[in-house]
Amino acid sequence: MRFASLIATTVIAAAAGFSASAHAEGQIRIAQQFGIGYLILDVVQDQKLIEKYGKQQGVDIKVEWNSISGATAMNEALLAGALDVVSAGVPPMLTLWDRTHGRQNVKAIASLGSMPNYLLSNNPKVKTLQDLSDKDRIAVPAAGVGYQSRTLQIETARVFGKADYKRFDNISVSLSHPDATVALISGGSEISTHFSSPPFQYQALENKNVHKILSSYDILGGPATFNVLYTTQKFHDDNRKTYKAFYNALVEAAQFIRANKAKAADTFIRVQKSKLAPEFVRKIVEDPEIDFTVSPQRSYVYADKLHDIGVLKNRAASWKDYFFEEAYAQPGS
Repeated sequence: MRFASLIATTVIAAAAGFSASAHAEGQIRIAQQFGIGYLILDVVQDQKLIEKYGKQQGVDIKVEWNSISGATAMNEALLAGALDVVSAGVPPMLTLWDRTHGRQNVKAIASLGSMPNYLLSNNPKVKTLQDLSDKDRIAVPAAGVGYQSRTLQIETARVFGKADYKRFDNISVSLSHPDATVALISGGSEISTHFSSPPFQYQALENKNVHKILSSYDILGGPATFNVLYTTQKFHDDNRKTYKAFYNALVEAAQFIRANKAKAADTFIRVQKSKLAPEFVRKIVEDPEIDFTVSPQRSYVYADKLHDIGVLKNRAASWKDYFFEEAYAQPGS
């Protein structure tokens, strides 16, 4: 496993005119972010499932694993050709699908599961969005453009009107989930609010001074995909066997997690070198609100709402417009 920041790599690759087609069938470079939302990838890596399915097709696949924080860096690395597959929330994927429509044609490969993200606060006066003021600061991984910011913009448009969907962008601060969690729990910093994700939101809620304002499930109308994997049309078309092996590996990993939740929790701790207590991680994996599935759920809510407020120029007719066809074998929405 090679965990490294690819920001410098992205710049070098772009300058050198590196492209995703620079390597032949049988190699895949994958990047994930941090947290239990990437458990399917942890299982794939731990059990070497891509290599397993590659061998079934007569291909020895070289898999390179990388870790990056933030959707912006992910998207830049993908377009520069420094990565073959990246992972982020549904909104960042849709933004890239929209921007590359008719060119690189970036599309989603699979969901990494449905799980709620909680908007948390340590300010006792903040019970609803209407209570937030210029004195509050909202921590998100990618202010204005990431999953949490886009989800907040959708709810803001509903509450305050479409023209005011960016109301909270000016009090949003880009901060990683681990750092934001520490800031929220410790208090005393400018961070009074955090749009969090598992497992960090559950850690924060163990503190008596932290409370939940709302859940992404409240905004989206129920269980909804959190993160997705995506790539370019060229990688998909030029590496059919590798792509198939990767997709099959994801399906098996999701099945493994559903059937072996305690073992899956141990895999997360081992692969991500987490210091969280095993019991705590197992509780999250077993949470009925969380579903580790490759099938997209309510992803079209983002496609529809983000187009409605003007973030996306292209209107998708259905979820199949921004997923590659291999995903059609699974149910989706």
